[in-house]
Amino acid sequence: MSGHGHEPDTNNKGVALLIAILALFLAFSEMGGNNAEREAQAFNLEASNLWAFFQAKTIRRTSVQVASEQVEAQLVTITDPTQREVMQKRVSDWKRTADRYETEPETGEGRKELMARAKVAEEKRDINKARNEIFELSSALLQIAIVLCSAMIITGIGALVWAASGLGLASIALMALAIFSPGIIHHFI
Repeated sequence: MSGHGHEPDTNNKGVALLIAILALFLAFSEMGGNNAEREAQAFNLEASNLWAFFQAKTIRRTSVQVASEQVEAQLVTITDPTQREVMQKRVSDWKRTADRYETEPETGEGRKELMARAKVAEEKRDINKARNEIFELSSALLQIAIVLCSAMIITGIGALVWAASGLGLASIALMALAIFSPGIIHHFI
């Protein structure tokens, strides 16, 4: 026979199946990395918005405090009781407003609450960035494993399949790490 149309070697069928499995996990890894990257961007945007709101509250609070201090300093020169009472009320209102700008638990929009919310968003951003980095490493290992399997089909060197299998298992372990404990990788890097 001329070699055309013959059945593929059974060994190659196993390698082809391994390539298919590795490609499936590569798709999962890429999807996980893309989702983590999108989440990191969303939390980064949220943190930026919260910090901008925090800065605006800080500016408002400072303006109200300065106005309050200026009027308070002028109070000693005012002898008219009615005018003095009006100015004291205004100072009192401004001080309450400044206090509200500092902390406003009911709305979560005081400086203190905004800072806490921004830090939570930054933490979530960092977790998703770490998750994305791990998924990228996993994807790279899977791509290398697929290349090694393809090389085995061409060369017939069986050790390449073992190396590809090892890389595939390592990438699956990395995907699990990305899903369940993405922050742990930074302890080793």
